[in-house]
Amino acid sequence: MEKRDYYEILGISKDADANEIKSAFRKLAKQYHPDLNPDNKEAETKFKEINEAYEVLSDPEKKAKYDQFGHAAFDQNAGFGGGAGFNDFGDIFGDIFGDFFGGGFGGTGQRTQRTGPKAGSDLKIKLDIDFEEAAFGTKKDIKINRIEKCHVCDGSGAKKGTGKKTCPTCNGTGSIRTVQRTPLGQFASTKICTTCNGTGEIVEEPCTACDGTGKEKKSRKLSINIPAGVDTGSVIPLRGEGNHGERGGPAGDLYVYINVRPHEIFERDGNDVWCEIPISFAKAAMGGSIQVPTIEGNVKYEVPEGTQTGTVFRLKNKGIKNLRGVGKGDQYVRVKVEVPKKLTEKQKALLEEFAMEMGEHQDKDDKKGFFGKMKDAFKD
Repeated sequence: MEKRDYYEILGISKDADANEIKSAFRKLAKQYHPDLNPDNKEAETKFKEINEAYEVLSDPEKKAKYDQFGHAAFDQNAGFGGGAGFNDFGDIFGDIFGDFFGGGFGGTGQRTQRTGPKAGSDLKIKLDIDFEEAAFGTKKDIKINRIEKCHVCDGSGAKKGTGKKTCPTCNGTGSIRTVQRTPLGQFASTKICTTCNGTGEIVEEPCTACDGTGKEKKSRKLSINIPAGVDTGSVIPLRGEGNHGERGGPAGDLYVYINVRPHEIFERDGNDVWCEIPISFAKAAMGGSIQVPTIEGNVKYEVPEGTQTGTVFRLKNKGIKNLRGVGKGDQYVRVKVEVPKKLTEKQKALLEEFAMEMGEHQDKDDKKGFFGKMKDAFKD
């Protein structure tokens, strides 16, 4: 499958500067980030495509070669030694054609491989909140541990009052180039300098606070606004609150994963709220008003006479606010008729009288019971 143009992927023109490239990358990377698009294969593919495009266009040298050769510049199977990557493409052409034709094809000098700005990694935390806090929104203080630039050396890695010097191993190029002679000419390979890790510079006197890394781990307290309507599984992004970048790169993001604790009365179904209300036998039979608990407080409801166990009635707009701020859910109340377990003699007498009025007179000497009567009914 033919690769898409890197500029097209990021939605920028070929004249875009470094800031425009970075801005386009950050916008798209956040849009298609796997954490915000779980189990979305298309988003995962786009995210990888965006990263690949940014890796090339954010590097001035790679960008220049891509502008000249296109995707072929990165093709390791182009026939010039599978072990050589894009960084050696011009060198290989220059060395081979230089031996045969006296030079003039491509550049053969050392190339700078210095590592550019690197974005900080994202962080994730889980935040437990109460049912009511999810329904109405709240403000929470959270504590995170993240990587920040060293407060002593300001991220340089050098001891205060000192600086950096050119790496003596790679002479400031950030890479080590080796040349191998073959019957077909010279084949060059390039790898990142292990002395300076590709920066082209080394610290003369390392900062004692961070041991020359330029980074330190810090504990931070942040305040976060939880919007009304969140539910378990909701993710709240805090831009730029992740680990700090390196060499001027932007900080990563912090993703807060919400977990709502269960409520002792209410259950949630989307934006709707459910609860079960016990009512007496008399109230179910004759009807009357009851107090129904809602997330906004108790409300009065008139139970119709003859209400049966399992009956569900609705309280409109007594549910949870939509997370997008438009409309609210409803509350559904399921009725459970309670049958008294212990009766006084007077209560028993009244119920017997009621049963007789309903034609439900029961012979106390009837020992067969329900299943015995069922057997007699179907014995034929």
